Amino acid sequence: MSDVPDLTVDRRASRFIKRAIAVNVVFATENDSCHTLEGSVGVKAGDAVLTGVQGEKWPVQRHLFLQNYKPIVPTEVGQDGLYHKLPVVVLAMQLDCDLAVTVGWQADELQGHSGDWLILYPDGSHGIVQDAIFRSTYESADTEHI
Repeated sequence: MSDVPDLTVDRRASRFIKRAIAVNVVFATENDSCHTLEGSVGVKAGDAVLTGVQGEKWPVQRHLFLQNYKPIVPTEVGQDGLYHKLPVVVLAMQLDCDLAVTVGWQADELQGHSGDWLILYPDGSHGIVQDAIFRSTYESADTEHI
């Protein structure tokens, strides 16, 4: 695995915020794995598995999901259905080379490629998002969000 750049000091990193786009969520009923565009990630029973704008899937640990996503009526908290992410500023940088990052409760590895985006979330965890998906789901964060 390559050294992950420190986005808090890397001048190529910028602040972004995820748009409030509806995503479909299903809560896992058993331990399994989710096949994301960037690699397989473990899922524990109760974790949320999200489906995004281009059919891409990714898991979020239940406690993090409940802190960061809001149900869209008529969905109730903790039920399968539509949700959107609460506004949170992240640091992101477009990759100029391949890079692997460790994610998830099982320390799974996601593989990023040149053109993909490396994301640093407020909790210190990382993610990789393909360019087309990043551009359709994130926007530059202006000073009112910071």
